[in-house]
Amino acid sequence: MRGEPSRKRAEERAYRILARRAHSERELREKLKAGGFSEPLVNEVIEKCGELGYLNDENFARQRARDLAVNRLAGDRRIAFDLRERGISEELSRQAIEEARAEISEKEAIDRIIGRAAEDEAIAGMDDRERTRLARRLLGKGFPTGLILRRLKKAGEEEVHDDDGE
Repeated sequence: MRGEPSRKRAEERAYRILARRAHSERELREKLKAGGFSEPLVNEVIEKCGELGYLNDENFARQRARDLAVNRLAGDRRIAFDLRERGISEELSRQAIEEARAEISEKEAIDRIIGRAAEDEAIAGMDDRERTRLARRLLGKGFPTGLILRRLKKAGEEEVHDDDGE
């Protein structure tokens, strides 16, 4: 009977954490341990949250990968790193990224970012420093170097060809 209030508090804490946003099992486990709850109690609460459907690493990985790929226009490396940091397995991470890429490819994401940058100034008109800054931004978002360089080159060539028609 003495452990019941502690279990109730641990469950309430877990529900509050999960109500704010989805978490991976590892994230929730770490937050509950940081809250001073014992390992056995944390295990019980994690299990109960899973049974209730509040905690599901597969759904979490899908949602997180989609958010990063579609909404934040992140590259596969950045998404994989983020999921790994949250305790998602490599296999589950790969599947989640694959599903997200069915909606928007890395190439399309880079083109959108370049398009936004080009609203201010034409890619072909950018000096080396500005193009390097844009390339670094894309690298920081987790895109592969070769793809970045190809897409920047293509964007610059398209602008030049568009100007030829006028």
